[in-house]
Amino acid sequence: FFFSSRRRHTRYISVTGVQTCALPISWRYATKKMDPSRPVAKDKVETILEAIRLSPSSSGLQPFHVFVITNQALKNKIVPIASGQTQVAECSHLIIFAAWDTYTPERINQSFDYTIAQRGVGTNERTENYRKNLIAGYCARDPEINFQHTAKQTYIALGIAMAAAAIEHVDATPMEGFDPAALDTLLGLHEKGLRSVTMLPIGHRDEKNDWLLALKKVRRTKEELFTHLD
Repeated sequence: FFFSSRRRHTRYISVTGVQTCALPISWRYATKKMDPSRPVAKDKVETILEAIRLSPSSSGLQPFHVFVITNQALKNKIVPIASGQTQVAECSHLIIFAAWDTYTPERINQSFDYTIAQRGVGTNERTENYRKNLIAGYCARDPEINFQHTAKQTYIALGIAMAAAAIEHVDATPMEGFDPAALDTLLGLHEKGLRSVTMLPIGHRDEKNDWLLALKKVRRTKEELFTHLD
């Protein structure tokens, strides 16, 4: 049995089947107040970042870059850009997901060439046809359409990062409530061909001052959420 506690709410859950996966997700919540005196251990941070690195993406292109900010002065500057959300300054590490602003032949070729080199099996007609089709299809599209596609890939990595953080008992609060244009300017993302999409402050909850911690996690029932078509 596993002991799970959200302040005053205590319960025991059998560690079997689906419940094993659900345990850390049940533990996590959108932390509103983090304890800046409790940095996240280096090994836990590395586990979360490795989960991001290994996350899937369309055609394996990983069309985004991830910034990991610990500089306190920089985090403080981002707070007003993020609608005053204090977790940005209080967190141990601020993870920012920035997507490619568009697809280019150079970016696609670099990804394919790297994969081929890492696998050490050489290229073949199927791989090269796939590469050509991606370049022809993606690079002819409007850059804004491409950005919408690359931005979606960051959410896959974001979700996996949150799950990894929960497994490590690290609090993580996903954020979209910020001014992306201002953040892009602050971090110089335009020059890098990137646009900010989401932020993920990670740290440890301030158990004495987080108003949300004591409240019950509420989700729709399985009957409401799922439709099984057998």
